[in-house]
Amino acid sequence: MIILTTSTAAQTISVIPRSYTDTFTMDVRDDSTNVTVAYGVTTATTSGNYLTFSNTFNPVLVENHFYDIHLYADFNYWNTNYSFWNLYDEVWQTDANQKEDIYRDRIFCTDQDIDQLNDNDHYQINQGQYTEYDGYNNDYLVIWKKETEIN
Repeated sequence: MIILTTSTAAQTISVIPRSYTDTFTMDVRDDSTNVTVAYGVTTATTSGNYLTFSNTFNPVLVENHFYDIHLYADFNYWNTNYSFWNLYDEVWQTDANQKEDIYRDRIFCTDQDIDQLNDNDHYQINQGQYTEYDGYNNDYLVIWKKETEIN
């Protein structure tokens, strides 16, 4: 799962894809609203086994929402996928709906600091809504009423 924030600045995403390419399309679907937004990525780089790219999300991601992410090479775009046209010569004559899946995953959007590796910071669903009482005072008040006799 990829953790992103509600930032309006570009956010960097690193994935281990099925195939490596520097130009592809990224679909991001909000699970709550079922709205899909497509982004064209043209500046991905390969670093070791990771495919790394940056993207600015518009509309901005919503706090505590889950998203589905789908990276794919769409063979209908001539200029951005020229190398794929050379590999698949049957596409030269017809315009096909061929897509090569590169990567699929989930995104969770939160502004909480989550660093389980170094600081052991975990996501807290009720952060800021509930405060724990740290006092260890066991004093309590007992109210005792004497029953009156009814004759």
